[in-house]
Amino acid sequence: MYLGYYQLMDEPFRLTPDPRFLHLSEPHQAALTSVLEGIFYRKGLVMITGPIGTGKTTLVHAALQLLTSKKMAIKSALLFNPTLSRDEFMEMMLEEFEVNCTSRSKAKRLMALQQMLLDTQRSGGTSVLFIDEAHLLSSELLEEIRLLGNADTHQEKLLQIVLSGQPELVTMMNRPELSALQQRIASRAQLRPLSQAETRAYIAERLHAAGLDGPTPFSAQAIEAIYKCARGVPRLLNMVCDASLALGFKSQRRMIQPDIVDDVAISLGLNQPEPIVEEKRTPAEKILAAPSPKNVTTEPVSSAVYQKTAVDLLVEPVSSAVYQKTAVDLLIEAMKHKRATARG
Repeated sequence: MYLGYYQLMDEPFRLTPDPRFLHLSEPHQAALTSVLEGIFYRKGLVMITGPIGTGKTTLVHAALQLLTSKKMAIKSALLFNPTLSRDEFMEMMLEEFEVNCTSRSKAKRLMALQQMLLDTQRSGGTSVLFIDEAHLLSSELLEEIRLLGNADTHQEKLLQIVLSGQPELVTMMNRPELSALQQRIASRAQLRPLSQAETRAYIAERLHAAGLDGPTPFSAQAIEAIYKCARGVPRLLNMVCDASLALGFKSQRRMIQPDIVDDVAISLGLNQPEPIVEEKRTPAEKILAAPSPKNVTTEPVSSAVYQKTAVDLLVEPVSSAVYQKTAVDLLIEAMKHKRATARG
């Protein structure tokens, strides 16, 4: 209802795991890199954890979109409700992988799955099983996942598994009976709430992704108030920002100020404790925040900078002072450049 009023083409703060709105803060980019490297290099098992609302599901969908958009030979299955029995788990996995097996025999189902994994590997592809809300997995299913992870050739893993869940998943993995599974985790990454600087960037990115072509409707003071009541948690940020825009539209306020945010926080039952993540600035942010010296002008960045593709980045000479980029680095950078070009 407020889209036209704020010159937006889409809802910027909807509560859906839309990859277009994934904000690549430091922990989110590190987690996405872990997932993609685990898949590309066939490491076997990757685990992503983070508190409620920090963007785990969005990250999983972003990884899937990146893999499919590049037309890679990926065979994927996504299980988002792991509160299943062993038989239900196997049935849903075969359905997601599009494995045709009408038999109710577990042995024949496993044979059909193994054949699909081998066929995919022989054709140069990779099979990936994503399990969201993995902290809800039973001990029985975690053991089943360990056994599925044993599917390999003498050279590499046939099935790549990505577990995504709340911090309780780490506690579960520390149980003595799950030590065999824990030892198979090749890579781990943790998400956290955003800092205040990351929150500013998060709000700006989502607004531009939704079609905003102009200044933000949120004042600096409003963004600070949003950060405090949402505590940097992306899901709460979305709720507060969306409700603030709705209230701003109802009261015909072009600029969202702290009083609107305060009213929204009360209506949503959010108090304003001290933020749980301290403000952290990278060296680059400190440089940008520092006042410019007198008599010095800055040149605008050429639009050509944002036109480079992953291929351009691959063939460019790399300075000895810069680390050699991997295929995953190039893939993520290409996604960033594509977003910058869309906003440009």
